[in-house]
Amino acid sequence: MAILASSNTGVIVQGMTGRAGTFYSDAAIRYGSRYAAGVRPGKGGRRHLGLPMYNTVKEAAEATEAAASLIVVPAHQAAAAMIEAIEAEIGLIVCITERVPIHDMVKVKNILNGSRSALIGPNSQGLLVPGQCKIGVMATDAAVPGRVGIVSRSASLTSEIVAQTTRLGMGQSTVVGIGGDPIHGIGFRRCLELFKEDSDTDGVVLIGEIGGTEEEEAAEYLSREKFGKPVVALIVGRHAPEERRMGHAGTLSVLESGSARAKCDALNRAGALIAKHADDVAPKLQNALAN
Repeated sequence: MAILASSNTGVIVQGMTGRAGTFYSDAAIRYGSRYAAGVRPGKGGRRHLGLPMYNTVKEAAEATEAAASLIVVPAHQAAAAMIEAIEAEIGLIVCITERVPIHDMVKVKNILNGSRSALIGPNSQGLLVPGQCKIGVMATDAAVPGRVGIVSRSASLTSEIVAQTTRLGMGQSTVVGIGGDPIHGIGFRRCLELFKEDSDTDGVVLIGEIGGTEEEEAAEYLSREKFGKPVVALIVGRHAPEERRMGHAGTLSVLESGSARAKCDALNRAGALIAKHADDVAPKLQNALAN
């Protein structure tokens, strides 16, 4: 069992025929994921990577019964692609596109509310269920099936923590990259809810960073729920100067609001175990699970 996707999840790719779409689709197919079709207006009726192409998401979904869509399109087309997938009632939408305009995402979020779709991203490395399914661009070389759930805003640290948990013999149940943009789909709180209900997840790693309120919302959830599983949190950006943007659109601390210290304090009060450095994460979780 995993959260959001499994080996049975059929995936379509919006933008499959582009250079990035071809590369990442081929990698996921080689990994063993069940990719069913591609979508590109004007390409319907053709084949790409051995899969049928369709002009619209609705056509592809009806023909293949796919439950998920990977969006690999330029930033100026990403909102339209997400909205098309939502209107086609795709259950899981993963958008890896970077630099999607904020006003576009406001529109997407309004349409997403009350829909049947869950969105991961944009600006996300996607989702990985080791040994079963890859939707996105997440590295798979160090991932092995296990019982640790990982949810992260940082792509590079995700790879590091996956490697750490593998080295210590724990492995991963599901790895989710929620994305670094200020307006995006599901966040830490929703992933914690899903990991709580997943019988194959024994502990969770939460990798956050300065800016936004994602970590504080997760802390609020943990403080009032009997989570029942250890949560280890790593918040990066402790030494970042205030009021200076540090890469991601959401990575900005202003007068302690959204600072690493404030986030760590909130999560600590909620019962999460705080890792001061990346090297502390996997050992801290291993110890918590042993006890």
